[in-house]
Amino acid sequence: MARSRKVTVSTDAEGHTAGWAETDLAPVRAPDPTAAAFFDVDNTMMQGASIYWFARGLASRNYVTTADLARFAWQQLRFRLLAREHAGDMSLAKEAALAFVQGWRVKEVEHLAEEIFDEMMAPRIWAGTHQLAQRHLDAGQRVWLVSAAPVEIGRVIAARLGLTGAIGTVAEVVDGAYTGRLVGDLMHGPAKAEAVTQLAAVEGLDLARCAAYSDSANDLPLLRAVGRAVAVNPDGALLRQARQHGWEVRDFRTGRRAVKIAVPSTAAAGLVAGAVTAGLALQRRRRAG
Repeated sequence: MARSRKVTVSTDAEGHTAGWAETDLAPVRAPDPTAAAFFDVDNTMMQGASIYWFARGLASRNYVTTADLARFAWQQLRFRLLAREHAGDMSLAKEAALAFVQGWRVKEVEHLAEEIFDEMMAPRIWAGTHQLAQRHLDAGQRVWLVSAAPVEIGRVIAARLGLTGAIGTVAEVVDGAYTGRLVGDLMHGPAKAEAVTQLAAVEGLDLARCAAYSDSANDLPLLRAVGRAVAVNPDGALLRQARQHGWEVRDFRTGRRAVKIAVPSTAAAGLVAGAVTAGLALQRRRRAG
């Protein structure tokens, strides 16, 4: 069970805001306190996007319709194939994320995330990537997930996997409920590197001794921020960068299955959230009626 929301929010001198949350498993002091590993979630730790599977879980509970699910699945496919994220797209993603969380109780989201992880996400965890994370834990290092998904969902996944905690998108909370406003920006692209840098400053980490794992060229800023970069199930752009820089490459995909599971994308995380907004609003009205 994830503990009640306790998110650390940090803002650096440039005004970049980051948020992270530890699990109950996080040690007070790790045996190797200056080293850590940072793992992207979507298509790195998990087959597909965590927010997509979360939405699937909502659909199975009649929070959204099949049409809603098909719509944001198509959005994810479009973003993955185009492999681009324009500023306007990310603005829309942020607005969608705001609509998604507004009015929801934090405890309800965490409870749903726990149930949905066990049902839909756990079978899609890459065993190979999980083993890589476990090696860092066995070496006495902390292991953090870094995801564009809400930090509460990231923390649930981290807790279920026995990891230290999660860095994620932070939504403002008042009296235990989301206000519909974000604290900072979506945890995406350069924001991940900024968040990891801030966490390192607070936790006393030496980034030169840290490692980062990702599947996407969108996370190049994160991979370049640490001493050891590892491409896991990499897209074409990241694979080229990995070969150019001599980074380690791990690929746990095989054949047609690899193509199938690569569709859900972190790029569409905010849009996925927005796609379920109408369904969630309808569900809330039904409950209130």
